[in-house]
Parts: sequence; C-alpha cells; structure tokens
Amino acid sequence: MEEHDIQQNPANLHLLTPEGYQELQAELEHLMGEKRAEIAERLRESKEHGEFSEDNSELDEVKNEQAMIESRISELRELFATAQILEPDAIPTKHAGLGSYVTLNDEERKLQFEVRLVASIESDPDKDLLSVESPLGQALYGREVGETVTFNAPAGTLKYKVEKIRK
Repeated sequence: MEEHDIQQNPANLHLLTPEGYQELQAELEHLMGEKRAEIAERLRESKEHGEFSEDNSELDEVKNEQAMIESRISELRELFATAQILEPDAIPTKHAGLGSYVTLNDEERKLQFEVRLVASIESDPDKDLLSVESPLGQALYGREVGETVTFNAPAGTLKYKVEKIRK
C-alpha cells in the first residue's frame, strides 16, 4: 500500500499499525478464551447455589459483564473482517500521517514529547497513541517539520511546534 492510499482510505477499511493489530488480536483471544470461561464458571456457580432468583444482583452483574464481553468480541471480529495492517513503507515521514511518530515542542511550557498517530480503535493517550480523529491528531495530520499547530483542548487553546517525524 502506498502513502496516497492511506489518504483515500475507504470508510469500511480499518488501517492498523502492526503493534495495534497484535494487541487487539491478543485482546480478542483473551476475551474468547479466559474471560468467556470465567463468566461461564461464575454462571455455573450461581446455578449450583440456587441463586437464580429475581433479586440476585450478583447474577445480574455477571450477565451484564457477559453481554459487554460478547459485544466487544463482536466489535473486534467486525474490525478484523475489514482490517489491514499498515505497511512500514506506507508510513509517511515528510508529513504527519497515520502511523507516524511526531515529536512536538511546547515552547510555552518548555516541554518536548512524542506521539504516534493511529486509528481511533488503537488510540491510548496513556501510551501516547493519538487518534487521527482527536483534536490534536486532526491538527497534526499533514503537517511538516517546522510547522506550528494550534488546537482546542480541554485545558484551552494549545500550540505545539512539529520538531521531528519518523516511522
């Protein structure tokens, strides 16, 4: 896949970084294996103890958790049906794009940090994985080294200078 293909990505195609694909695949395997088995065991225990009464809040909690797990499994299966792994050669370095690591400088606060632009399904601010759909992601997308981006954040209007872009 070439860089221009990313910009013309059809809405039904989900481009994932190799690391994001592996993490989501591991999550799906965990949910389908360990979590389903855990929920089934908890339901069996409730049944054995005769806890299937109308006012059993623990059973309701297990059933709600089961529904959330099945919903997430379904969501991940649908994602993988349309997922494509982003090839390293398709990650842009001349401008910020999907898969790019972008080093930013906050001159006002004397901070420098790096984020990676990813699809929303992969985003994790705690790991500096930033959705291209987020306010900062949108402001960065297509920008080049030396450019300054300004965007609105919960903390107010922020301004960062793009210092470096890498794969």
